[in-house]
Amino acid sequence: MPDRKDPTEKLDFDLIIEPNRTASAFFKELVRYRELFYFLAWRDILVRYKQTAIGIAWSVIRPFLTMVVFSVVFGRLAKLPSEGVPYPILVFSAMLPWQYFANAMQESSNSLIAESRLISKVYFPRLIVPTSSVIVSAVDFFISLALLGILMLWYGFTPSPGIAFLPFFFLLATLAALGAGFWLSALNVKYRDFRYIVPFLVQFGLYVSPVGFSSSVVPERWRALYSLNPMVGVIDGFRWCVQGTGSFYLPGFAVSVAVSAFLFWSGIKFFRRTERFFADFI
Repeated sequence: MPDRKDPTEKLDFDLIIEPNRTASAFFKELVRYRELFYFLAWRDILVRYKQTAIGIAWSVIRPFLTMVVFSVVFGRLAKLPSEGVPYPILVFSAMLPWQYFANAMQESSNSLIAESRLISKVYFPRLIVPTSSVIVSAVDFFISLALLGILMLWYGFTPSPGIAFLPFFFLLATLAALGAGFWLSALNVKYRDFRYIVPFLVQFGLYVSPVGFSSSVVPERWRALYSLNPMVGVIDGFRWCVQGTGSFYLPGFAVSVAVSAFLFWSGIKFFRRTERFFADFI
C-alpha cells in the first residue's frame, strides 16, 4: 500500500495568481465579479449621503447654482449667443454631462486609495474598484436630469425627438470618465500628489469645455483641435438631443469619440500593466 503524503508537508512550488491583462477581459470580469461590483457600488451610494442634512439634494444644488452663475455671467453680462433657447437650458444641458464626467473621474481617481485595506489583503480584479465608484456619479446624473425636465417645463420648452439618443452620449461620457479614472487612479497609488492635480484638472476643464457657452463661438478652423477635449463632443451631443439645434460639428464629434475610445482603451492597458505593484505602494 503506497505511503500517504503528510497534508502538512510544504509544497515545492508557489501559487501565483495573475490577472488577465488583455483589455477585452474587462467586461468578462465585470460579469464574473458582478456581486462584488454591486456591493461596492451600493456601499458607496449609502456612504455618500449618510449623515447629510439634505441628502441627495446635493446632487441638484451644485449644478443648479453653477447654472445660475454661468447664465448671469455669460448670458446677461457677456451676452453670448444661446442658439434660440433660454440660456439656463443651454447651460444646464451642458452642466449635466460635465458634472457627471468630473465627479466620476474624481471618484474613480481616489478609489484605490480608499480601498487600500481590501486591495492589500485579497485578490480580485482591481478594475472593479474604480469602475464601481462611477455608479454614484451616475445616480447624481439621473437625479439632476429630473431637474432639467422641471426647468424645461418652467420655460415651456419642448425637447427634440433627438432626446432618444441621449443614452449614447451618456455612454460616451462614461467611457471618457472611466478612461481618465483608470489612468489617474493607477498614478495616484504611486504618486500621491495626483490627488492635488485632479481638482485642478476639473476646474480647468470646466472653463475650457463649452459649458457656459456654445461651441459656435469657437472659430471654424479651431473646432477639430478644440474637439480633442472629449467632453466637447459629449456636451454638443447633449445639447443637440435636448434642443434639437446647436453647433453639432460632425468632424469634431468624430474626434471626440476617437479620443474617448482611446482614453478608455489606454487607461485599461496602463492600469493592467501597473496593478501588480498596487499592494506594494498602497
